[in-house]
Amino acid sequence: MSQKDRISSLQETLLQLLSIHPEKKIHENEFQKTLEMYSKKESKRLQKALNSLSNKQRVRIHQGWVRLNQDHSVLQGRIEFNQRGTGFVIVQGLDEDLRVHASDTGLALAGDIVLVKVLKTKKQARNPKAKVLDVLERGSSFYVGTLCKTNSDTYIIQSDRKSANVDFYVKKKDLNGAQTGEKVTFNLESWVNRRALPQAKILSRLGKSGTNDANMLSILAENGLIADFSDQVESEADAILLQIDQSVINERIDYRSKTVFTIDPVDAKDFDDALSIEELENGHLLLGVHIADVTHYIQPGSALDEEANKRATSIYLVDRVIHMLPERLSNVVCSLRPKEDKLCYTCFMEVNDQAELVNYEINETVIHSDQRFTYEQVQEILDGKNHLLAKEVNLVGNLARKLLEKRFREGAIDFDTPEPRFILNDKGEPEKVILKKRLFAHRLIEECMLFANRTVAEHIQHLRDRSKKDDFPFFYRIHDRPDERKLADVLEQVRPLGISFDMHEIAKPSSINHLLEKVKGTPMEYIVNGLTLRAMAKAVYSPDNLGHFGLGFHHYAHFTSPIRRYPDVIVHRLLKAYAQNKKIYELNQLRKEGEHCSMREKVAIDAERDSIKLKQVEYLSKHIGEEFMGVISGVMERGIFVTLNDIFCEGMIRVGDLKRDYFHYEPRSHSLLGRRSGACYQLGDAILVKVDAVNPLKRQIDFVPVRKINS
Repeated sequence: MSQKDRISSLQETLLQLLSIHPEKKIHENEFQKTLEMYSKKESKRLQKALNSLSNKQRVRIHQGWVRLNQDHSVLQGRIEFNQRGTGFVIVQGLDEDLRVHASDTGLALAGDIVLVKVLKTKKQARNPKAKVLDVLERGSSFYVGTLCKTNSDTYIIQSDRKSANVDFYVKKKDLNGAQTGEKVTFNLESWVNRRALPQAKILSRLGKSGTNDANMLSILAENGLIADFSDQVESEADAILLQIDQSVINERIDYRSKTVFTIDPVDAKDFDDALSIEELENGHLLLGVHIADVTHYIQPGSALDEEANKRATSIYLVDRVIHMLPERLSNVVCSLRPKEDKLCYTCFMEVNDQAELVNYEINETVIHSDQRFTYEQVQEILDGKNHLLAKEVNLVGNLARKLLEKRFREGAIDFDTPEPRFILNDKGEPEKVILKKRLFAHRLIEECMLFANRTVAEHIQHLRDRSKKDDFPFFYRIHDRPDERKLADVLEQVRPLGISFDMHEIAKPSSINHLLEKVKGTPMEYIVNGLTLRAMAKAVYSPDNLGHFGLGFHHYAHFTSPIRRYPDVIVHRLLKAYAQNKKIYELNQLRKEGEHCSMREKVAIDAERDSIKLKQVEYLSKHIGEEFMGVISGVMERGIFVTLNDIFCEGMIRVGDLKRDYFHYEPRSHSLLGRRSGACYQLGDAILVKVDAVNPLKRQIDFVPVRKINS
């Protein structure tokens, strides 16, 4: 009997056990006992069978409890809300989200895991309709909003709409010292009826609504994030010694006499990578990518490790960093600061003249950084400025150019999206917005890090080739092929601009690069880059290696940033364990870690984008009535989106503000057409707009048109 048949047989057995008492739920441990599946291999089979039944909607699993799904119209998923209060339930395995009318959302809040019943509809809808039956698990342990006083002796919390989709009331005894007009975090005390407000209890005060600190802390709270570490975590970090014991150095490759340097932003403090380069007698180069050895300091199961795992990533807001590790570790003990001995995990790569990998080693080392460079300083050296380390910098620069060219020849995609940077005053208010300039010095570091990340992933493949594949589960950074339907939609949007492709070729990296090359240097460059990026699959973490489509790599992992990314911590631990012939992670563990780390990464990206949008809104709030040049970056029935040229800030012109004509949406050309005048607004058009209004709470910007600019 094949393995596939055995699994199918096991699934049938599980369904029979559940059918004995179909109204009851059974814990996964009970199946293990009943079927005597105690070994790791059998336990893995059981978990795989249960997951398969769940994906097929035959059973529902929640926190280890398994229940027979007797009604296949009853599904489980996560609910999110739009600004109108309509819910959308994301169900694993369904292509379309389920749409829930505001009156059918029950007691659900944004992010909750809910049980829904799919409703029958007469006509085919894009999103099938559903009704919430039950809330299985709250999506957040706390929420954020602004405290307001009512006429009676009660208070209302106006929830930030990204945090919760309803307002709350709070009793005077539960104010926790909060004052009217303050931003607060709070938890849900009780909620018995959809028609009544839920009751809240205030947890903390973030500051007066509208102040910089309150706004930034609100962004964190909206995304379920907390900046401060617990006393226990801080205590563990403070107990770690900066001084390295000689016995530790004796067990490592001592690289302190070699030239090593770091390259980072001017305001960075968490230096987690350093470089070295040597010319070998055979004419090859030996590139060393030295990475802070975080796993030497944080032990599995410690409070420090559990908190790092929970956060999974550092978060870079406009005016502050929310570290994954306490600053004692991220900025001092682990940071590869100049003129200090530091422990590293190093990937040494020998490369020939064609930038091909000839040999490699992955070793625990101790280094002593000679120089802390900024990107700007390195760029000056690459442009010809003299420096004591000019030879080493230029050797790495030349190698990086070859690696970059080789990567694009082999199928990498060259995305380039601008990043706005804000000049803030003492109050945290934006005085100026500029676009970050991308230097080749940035590319230099990127190529060296990509090279090391690829090498460690290929190292695991070499181990697998010499043994059984299952002996070396690994933690990959994967990027699946893009959805051809989404790419086709991008092509439809750019077709009116005279850009066209063979639909059968569009999902190839060469075709995507050709599209990006066609718009390079034009006003459409960043817009098409953004549209194409959104059409791509999202890169995630997983033990199931699908390769990395965007980079053109068959094997890829994150190894180079363990100070700010927990996946890199996992990769370091796996590499060290395999070097000692040990196994520390099971495949299912890595799958769960992959889901968790990918989800936390998305939360971090959302928070970072929210902080950028907030500062853009604050900046334009001081420029109401002023005119700016922009490009139409999106068109829909209710209006057009315009991205301002100089500050890369997007706002909306509502269709009602397009005066002197009635405009209707033309889906084929993705444009708004004037019925009487024939005036046309479409993607890529240059336009002069005036800032009409801003809403800092919703982080929205409204423009009105001044005039289109003829090309």
